[in-house]
Amino acid sequence: MFTRILEYNVFNGTLKELMNYIEKFNKVNIISGNPEVLYNGLNNPLLFNNFTGDNSIIIPDGVGTVMASKVVKNPVKEKIAGIELMEEIVKKCEREGKSIYLIGAKQEILDACIEKLQSKYTKLNISGSHNGYFDLNNCSDLIDDIKAKKPYALFIAMGSPRQDVFIIKNMKELPCKIFMGVGGSFDVFAGKVKRAPNWMIKLGLEWLYRVAKEPFRVKRLGSIPKFLLEVIKHKSK
Repeated sequence: MFTRILEYNVFNGTLKELMNYIEKFNKVNIISGNPEVLYNGLNNPLLFNNFTGDNSIIIPDGVGTVMASKVVKNPVKEKIAGIELMEEIVKKCEREGKSIYLIGAKQEILDACIEKLQSKYTKLNISGSHNGYFDLNNCSDLIDDIKAKKPYALFIAMGSPRQDVFIIKNMKELPCKIFMGVGGSFDVFAGKVKRAPNWMIKLGLEWLYRVAKEPFRVKRLGSIPKFLLEVIKHKSK
């Protein structure tokens, strides 16, 4: 069910198996485990303790994490993109009459994301939302609203580590079952950013498409060789 990569347990089943596994938890924090996020966690005790906690699941979101699973000779069955998992949870919520709550992005992006989701999933209950521009240490009104709405799933699109810190600070207090940081997923649902063509996704080249569209991302690719080097070094011990 899991592949050990460095000090992390990374889920190595299919997306369908993951959806079933999530049901075992009263509360679960889903981490999109791309190399950048996992590498940063190695150097940040707050993040590391969160990523390795009993209520956390790390998914192999990124070709670098898939490569790392092969290095340790226990390959994951498939890459699980955070945005694809988010959409599966959204479908489940629409099907079962459960609500979701969205936090993050600029207000116009958030509004467009909500509009597109409700257009595609007409019976989906989006019980509340808030843009990503607020003080993490002074957001009692937001916390009170989430408590009142009692959503099944809380999606936070503020990038790592900000979205992780929000979950760490508030997970125990909030009544949600699923907590998931989803990075730039709201931009994709809103139509501001397009995902790579399916053939590129299947070949593990989504990162190349994203860099071509958003060249500033090239700096972030440096985390992949750093992460893989740590995996190789750790394996050789």
